[in-house]
Amino acid sequence: MGAVGKSAQFPLHIWLPDAMEGPTPVSALIHAATMVAAGVYMLTKIFVMLTADALLVIALVGAFTSFLAASIAITQNDIKKVLAYSTVSQLGYMVMSVGVGAYAFAFFHLVTHAFFKALLFLGSGSVIHAMHHEQDMRKMGGLRKKMPITYYTFLVATLAISGIPLFSGFLSKDGLLAGTYAFGMLTGHWSIAVFGFVVAFMTAFYMFRLVYMTFHGEPRDMHKYEHAHESPKVMTIPLIVLATLSIWIWYTPNPMDPEAGWFLNKIEKQTTVVPQDMRFNFMQSEEAEAHGERAVAETTAHESHESAEGEEVIHSEMYMHAMHEAHVPTMILSIILALGGILLATWIYLWRKVDPDKLAKSMPWLYDFSLNKWYIDELYEATFIAGTLRTSEGLSVFDAKVVDGAVNGAAALTRGTSRLSGWFDTYVVDGLVNLVAFLSGFFGFAFKKTQTGKVQNYVLLAVISVIILFIIFLPFF
Repeated sequence: MGAVGKSAQFPLHIWLPDAMEGPTPVSALIHAATMVAAGVYMLTKIFVMLTADALLVIALVGAFTSFLAASIAITQNDIKKVLAYSTVSQLGYMVMSVGVGAYAFAFFHLVTHAFFKALLFLGSGSVIHAMHHEQDMRKMGGLRKKMPITYYTFLVATLAISGIPLFSGFLSKDGLLAGTYAFGMLTGHWSIAVFGFVVAFMTAFYMFRLVYMTFHGEPRDMHKYEHAHESPKVMTIPLIVLATLSIWIWYTPNPMDPEAGWFLNKIEKQTTVVPQDMRFNFMQSEEAEAHGERAVAETTAHESHESAEGEEVIHSEMYMHAMHEAHVPTMILSIILALGGILLATWIYLWRKVDPDKLAKSMPWLYDFSLNKWYIDELYEATFIAGTLRTSEGLSVFDAKVVDGAVNGAAALTRGTSRLSGWFDTYVVDGLVNLVAFLSGFFGFAFKKTQTGKVQNYVLLAVISVIILFIIFLPFF
């Protein structure tokens, strides 16, 4: 779930297209390297800790995410939004590759994708700059003549992400798809491989749709087209550098075999780590049963060797053998699908053999479903967001009526108690104190007349007091 959130996998994929709203250099960093890379990188690091069930879930989530995002990118008209959903789709590819056990190719694709996706976003920024901040591809067209450097570098990145030979994306994508093919052979989960190959076709289609709508055909906004021009060197030089790094030669001298290069040898020394229970699942598959005891022996008697750090590395010979068997058919099929996607995009958007608007109107429900991103945003709006708002409104009422009511009731009770206490203090406590004071004053006032300060009066009173006492006590004598 951490990788799902960080690397924008279904169902937490919706934040990434919104993140493309920033400037294109920021978009390039977010979508190509710094941010979204973390989830895939983490999965490759913890691969050896994952169980077969966990890997299957990872593979399914990645496969579905790649298909979901690709199906949305097909109909988007904002140039950066197409690239944003393309990023989600390619990240799904990487997650899927980790899940099927080809984690080295997932990491390989993470690296190659960083270069050509950064190039695509910076290229879109160059186009947006030339078109005076216009991002709608329906208002572009014909920019190939105005912006040759941007066009050809953008084309290199498009060929790379489409998986065309001689470009870096072909190397990593071929190994990635071979991993899904091998996984299907060993476990019977062919749906993951089907998702992978279908997305390869869709990627080539929507990327060349973007190229044709942006750089080919007639200009659809003459005012902006007339003022369009090639970007300055501060923008085109990074495009050239990234386009150069999207060529195969930087990764392997053999443009058709990614395993012949230094990159995979550096990552994994051409071994693929498979957890113990995944090997057990492989061993129980129909393919393993078909191989008989030899397959079981190859799977269970796995080879171990010590890594540079002295840690044991275990890999499945059976899986590696399946990967090698899958390489050639995967390569042929992926090239055919990529060329098919390019041809279909050329047929519709360059040669105009089919009017795309009429095609969209012929299947409105499917077109709207893709254009509105499977209505997932609306679903979240109606459920999670609306639910959160309704919950907050309910909590607000609870706070106002219950919490504040209790507080206000306590305050009213306190005021009533304080009034009663004040009355008691005023009339009872203070009344008693005042009564004592009054009586003291009264008796004091009454007896102060006897204090004249004259000796003869005091003598007279003493004689009278003796006489009174004599009269009182005389009967007792």
